[in-house]
Amino acid sequence: MNHDSYDDAYLRGILGETQKIVVLGASPNPARASNMILGYLLHHGYEAIPVNPGHAGGAILGQAAYGRLADLPEPVDMIDVFRRSEFLAGVVDEVLALDWQPKSIWIQLGLRDDAAARRAEAVGIKVMQDRCIKIEHARLMR
Repeated sequence: MNHDSYDDAYLRGILGETQKIVVLGASPNPARASNMILGYLLHHGYEAIPVNPGHAGGAILGQAAYGRLADLPEPVDMIDVFRRSEFLAGVVDEVLALDWQPKSIWIQLGLRDDAAARRAEAVGIKVMQDRCIKIEHARLMR
Protein backbone atom coordinates (compact mmCIF):
# COMPACT_ATOMS: atom_id res chain seq x y z
CA MET A 1 0.00 0.00 0.00
CA ASN A 2 1.20 3.47 -0.83
CA HIS A 3 0.95 5.44 2.42
CA ASP A 4 1.62 8.79 0.77
CA SER A 5 -2.06 9.16 -0.17
CA TYR A 6 -5.32 7.34 0.45
CA ASP A 7 -8.38 7.13 -1.73
CA ASP A 8 -11.42 8.75 -0.09
CA ALA A 9 -13.51 5.62 -0.74
CA TYR A 10 -10.91 3.51 1.07
CA LEU A 11 -10.97 5.77 4.15
CA ARG A 12 -14.77 6.07 4.07
CA GLY A 13 -15.04 2.28 3.94
CA ILE A 14 -12.78 1.83 6.97
CA LEU A 15 -14.60 4.50 8.99
CA GLY A 16 -17.96 3.03 8.01
CA GLU A 17 -17.12 -0.54 9.00
CA THR A 18 -15.65 0.50 12.35
CA GLN A 19 -17.64 0.48 15.59
CA LYS A 20 -15.12 -0.13 18.39
CA ILE A 21 -11.94 1.93 18.50
CA VAL A 22 -9.07 1.83 20.96
CA VAL A 23 -7.32 5.16 21.47
CA LEU A 24 -3.82 3.94 22.30
CA GLY A 25 -2.08 6.64 24.31
CA ALA A 26 -5.31 8.36 25.37
CA SER A 27 -4.73 11.15 27.87
CA PRO A 28 -7.04 12.47 30.59
CA ASN A 29 -5.66 15.97 29.86
CA PRO A 30 -8.31 17.84 27.81
CA ALA A 31 -5.56 19.89 26.12
CA ARG A 32 -4.06 16.75 24.53
CA ALA A 33 -5.10 15.67 21.03
CA SER A 34 -5.69 12.08 22.16
CA ASN A 35 -8.27 13.29 24.70
CA MET A 36 -10.01 15.43 22.08
CA ILE A 37 -10.10 12.54 19.62
CA LEU A 38 -11.50 10.17 22.26
CA GLY A 39 -14.29 12.68 22.95
CA TYR A 40 -14.92 13.23 19.24
CA LEU A 41 -15.24 9.50 18.58
CA LEU A 42 -17.63 9.05 21.53
CA HIS A 43 -19.72 12.02 20.36
CA HIS A 44 -20.01 10.47 16.89
CA GLY A 45 -21.33 7.14 18.13
CA TYR A 46 -18.21 5.04 18.22
CA GLU A 47 -17.38 2.86 21.21
CA ALA A 48 -14.03 4.41 22.09
CA ILE A 49 -11.77 2.73 24.63
CA PRO A 50 -8.74 4.44 26.17
CA VAL A 51 -5.52 2.45 26.58
CA ASN A 52 -2.74 4.05 28.61
CA PRO A 53 -0.62 2.17 31.17
CA GLY A 54 -0.43 5.22 33.42
CA HIS A 55 -4.21 5.33 33.79
CA ALA A 56 -5.12 1.62 33.82
CA GLY A 57 -8.01 0.89 36.15
CA GLY A 58 -9.18 4.50 36.05
CA ALA A 59 -11.37 6.28 33.55
CA ILE A 60 -10.83 8.83 30.81
CA LEU A 61 -13.90 10.76 29.66
CA GLY A 62 -16.02 8.28 31.60
CA GLN A 63 -14.57 5.28 29.76
CA ALA A 64 -12.73 2.51 31.59
CA ALA A 65 -9.02 2.78 30.81
CA TYR A 66 -6.84 -0.26 30.17
CA GLY A 67 -3.08 -0.57 30.54
CA ARG A 68 -2.34 -2.43 27.32
CA LEU A 69 -4.09 -3.98 24.36
CA ALA A 70 -3.83 -7.49 25.83
CA ASP A 71 -5.95 -6.30 28.79
CA LEU A 72 -8.98 -5.50 26.64
CA PRO A 73 -11.97 -7.72 27.50
CA GLU A 74 -12.96 -8.15 23.83
CA PRO A 75 -11.70 -7.44 20.31
CA VAL A 76 -11.98 -4.03 18.68
CA ASP A 77 -12.24 -2.98 15.04
CA MET A 78 -9.55 -0.30 15.03
CA ILE A 79 -6.55 0.83 17.03
CA ASP A 80 -5.96 4.59 16.77
CA VAL A 81 -2.34 5.16 17.74
CA PHE A 82 -1.00 8.19 19.63
CA ARG A 83 2.58 6.99 20.11
CA ARG A 84 5.71 8.53 18.62
CA SER A 85 7.04 7.01 15.40
CA GLU A 86 9.93 5.26 17.15
CA PHE A 87 7.40 3.24 19.16
CA LEU A 88 5.22 2.14 16.22
CA ALA A 89 7.14 -1.09 15.58
CA GLY A 90 6.50 -2.08 19.21
CA VAL A 91 2.82 -1.21 18.84
CA VAL A 92 2.57 -3.51 15.82
CA ASP A 93 4.39 -6.22 17.79
CA GLU A 94 1.78 -5.85 20.53
CA VAL A 95 -1.06 -6.02 17.99
CA LEU A 96 0.36 -9.10 16.29
CA ALA A 97 0.71 -10.87 19.66
CA LEU A 98 -3.03 -10.56 20.38
CA ASP A 99 -5.34 -13.59 20.12
CA TRP A 100 -7.47 -11.48 17.77
CA GLN A 101 -6.62 -8.87 15.15
CA PRO A 102 -8.24 -5.49 14.54
CA LYS A 103 -9.47 -4.68 11.05
CA SER A 104 -7.32 -1.56 10.98
CA ILE A 105 -4.63 0.49 12.65
CA TRP A 106 -4.86 4.27 12.31
CA ILE A 107 -1.60 6.09 13.01
CA GLN A 108 -2.17 9.73 13.83
CA LEU A 109 -1.02 12.82 11.99
CA GLY A 110 2.76 13.29 11.90
CA LEU A 111 3.50 9.64 12.72
CA ARG A 112 4.78 6.99 10.33
CA ASP A 113 6.72 3.71 10.15
CA ASP A 114 6.45 2.01 6.76
CA ALA A 115 8.15 -1.21 7.89
CA ALA A 116 5.73 -1.60 10.82
CA ALA A 117 2.81 -0.86 8.49
CA ARG A 118 3.95 -3.57 6.06
CA ARG A 119 4.12 -6.14 8.88
CA ALA A 120 0.54 -5.36 9.92
CA GLU A 121 -0.67 -5.38 6.32
CA ALA A 122 0.99 -8.76 5.74
CA VAL A 123 -1.57 -10.33 8.10
CA GLY A 124 -4.52 -8.45 6.57
CA ILE A 125 -4.73 -5.40 8.83
CA LYS A 126 -5.45 -2.14 6.99
CA VAL A 127 -3.10 0.67 8.00
CA MET A 128 -3.45 4.43 7.66
CA GLN A 129 -0.49 6.60 8.60
CA ASP A 130 0.08 10.30 9.12
CA ARG A 131 -3.66 11.09 9.11
CA CYS A 132 -5.96 12.49 11.78
CA ILE A 133 -9.05 10.36 12.22
CA LYS A 134 -11.07 13.41 13.35
CA ILE A 135 -10.15 15.42 10.26
CA GLU A 136 -10.86 12.53 7.90
CA HIS A 137 -14.10 11.60 9.65
CA ALA A 138 -15.38 15.18 9.56
CA ARG A 139 -14.42 15.48 5.89
CA LEU A 140 -15.80 12.15 4.68
CA MET A 141 -18.63 11.04 6.99
CA ARG A 142 -20.99 14.04 7.07
